[in-house]
Amino acid sequence: METAEDIKSQSRKVSNDLGAQIPSQQLVGDQSSDANGTDSEKAQTHENLTPQGPDPDDFPDGGFKAWLCVAGGFCTIFSSFGWVNCIGVFQDYYQTHQLAAYSSSNVAWIPATESFVLFFLGTVSGKLTDNYGPRWPLLFGSLLHVYGLMMTSLSKEYYQIFLSQSIASAIGTSFLFYPTIAASGTWFKKHRALAFGIMVTGSSLGGIVLPIFVQQLLPKIGFGWTIRSTAFLILGLLIFGNIAVTSRLPPAKKPWSLKEYFLPFGELPFLLLAIGSFFVYVGAFLPFNFIIVEAKTIGVPANITDYLVPIVNAASIFGRVLPAHFGDVYGVFNVCIIFVLFSGIISLAIWLPAASTAPVVVFAILYGFASGLTLAIIPALVASISDIRKLGFRVGTLYAFSSVGVLVGSPIAGAIVGAQHGSYSGLKIFCGLTLIIGGVFIILSRVRLVGPGLLVKK
Repeated sequence: METAEDIKSQSRKVSNDLGAQIPSQQLVGDQSSDANGTDSEKAQTHENLTPQGPDPDDFPDGGFKAWLCVAGGFCTIFSSFGWVNCIGVFQDYYQTHQLAAYSSSNVAWIPATESFVLFFLGTVSGKLTDNYGPRWPLLFGSLLHVYGLMMTSLSKEYYQIFLSQSIASAIGTSFLFYPTIAASGTWFKKHRALAFGIMVTGSSLGGIVLPIFVQQLLPKIGFGWTIRSTAFLILGLLIFGNIAVTSRLPPAKKPWSLKEYFLPFGELPFLLLAIGSFFVYVGAFLPFNFIIVEAKTIGVPANITDYLVPIVNAASIFGRVLPAHFGDVYGVFNVCIIFVLFSGIISLAIWLPAASTAPVVVFAILYGFASGLTLAIIPALVASISDIRKLGFRVGTLYAFSSVGVLVGSPIAGAIVGAQHGSYSGLKIFCGLTLIIGGVFIILSRVRLVGPGLLVKK
């Protein structure tokens, strides 16, 4: 008789023997199951085994590559937006040299068109960046920007200067600016506004260094070699920028669609933000363009008026960095709204009644500080309501919409001055009101996102 203990022992032996045989022989049932397995199950298994790449929502918010991207972005924005910030220095030179036969309004279309092209082509350069990554758009923009400057150095006629400086060089600046913003946005979330602020400081520093650089060289080596020297300086910065600016995420290639350009405007917060940005850009550049000529009419000494724009740009450096950090802490919408409204208020409260040197200089400093944050933080606002993989396209779409404000703002302001027979009071009121209106629309965008609560971070 077998005891219960013997039966259990034999059972375990049989079980172990079967377990040893199963790995070396395919069971009929398993073979049938594998043979009848569906393609979808196999595809799912392959998909699960395939690496998915970096998580779009896993932002490192620092590290060597992230801050190297910011450093490279500083150089590309210095070379692009910084150049556009200083292009007004050529207005007087062209009127007294190559383009002396043309009116000042005709000459003014050269810098106005360059600013417009920089902003308007954001939809194209941003979409290319989303589809192919920042590398090729940056390389194309670098070559075209430098080529345009080299051709400008050889230009004698109006159409030559317009094509080389306002078209070729300007297209290049657009393909430098937006890929930089999109690439850096993939590295940061918590400190995104600060990163954007540091990079866009390049435009302020460019607006200080490049005008002085050009004005010092023009009487010494002439127009041609001044522009070529500037182009070589920019080329050196862009070589580093092309190496340093990288995206954390692989490109997500998608087909081009005209409908896609209008889809963001179907989102009410984006639409309200775009309208607000339009009004901000109508008024934001008026002090940059008119503060010198207006200061001369009230008797500000020439040795001060010549440095008013560099003063505005110098103050904007602090405005781009320090308040941007507060945007990361208290919310980018909250900080942007405060500074946009502040810009409009000081235009009405300080610039409008200014009748001597002191208030004009005070306004230049305060406005430079406030506008520095206003113009730097808008990409961070877009990023906060966007899929980071579509950031280049969505920032470009918003700037393309706002570019119309850049194009029409100065002509409208100039027409107001003409209608007032040289008085600038109407221009100052127009500047202040457009900034305040822009701030109101950004407030409405914020309310649509998080409600009217004042203490909510957004």
